[in-house]
Amino acid sequence: MNQQEIILQLENYVRNLHQGDSSGHDWYHIDRVRNLAVHIAQKESANQFIVECAALVHDVIDDKLHDDFEAQKIQLESILNELLNNNEDVKAIMYIIENISYKGGNGVIPTTLEGKIVQDADRLDAIGAIGVARTFAYGGKKGRSMFNPEFKIRENMTMEEYRSDKSSSLHHFYEKILKLKDLMNTNTALELAKERHLFVEKFIDEFMKEWNFKI
Repeated sequence: MNQQEIILQLENYVRNLHQGDSSGHDWYHIDRVRNLAVHIAQKESANQFIVECAALVHDVIDDKLHDDFEAQKIQLESILNELLNNNEDVKAIMYIIENISYKGGNGVIPTTLEGKIVQDADRLDAIGAIGVARTFAYGGKKGRSMFNPEFKIRENMTMEEYRSDKSSSLHHFYEKILKLKDLMNTNTALELAKERHLFVEKFIDEFMKEWNFKI
């Protein structure tokens, strides 16, 4: 099986797995991250095939999306081994997706260039106009309010605290989204992040103006 056929098989697998998602982690999120990751890989001279495969499956074993994390991981490893038939490539892809998550600031920086790139691409899709939309989509899915002025911005959270629902969507911008620009691993991603970051800042300013409007 050639690389293009492997990519097509992974696309079909991921499309089916994320079908009907309303949390901002649907197929279109996966596809955007894939396109961003391939673009960055080209600019940063990385292994594009590994980057594209990892970007396509980067949410397959995300514990905030899947209840049976271990079963999902075993299934994914089995599919990758069958498709790639290359143990080193499978290890490289699994390493990337196991180390991509933000985890409330408790995540790690991947040691491989390919891992850094996929992490950057995933974080880029959390900033900008789409990032704003995804923040509110995910918040709604989790039963969070748009904004609750009685909540405080949480710092130095454990992963459990970060994943809890004791926050609002607007607070999430301060707890994660606005931090992402300065966490980019590659110069290519940083340049893309700057404009998206400014958009988020402008959105928050406008949101608060409208929230606090008094006649």
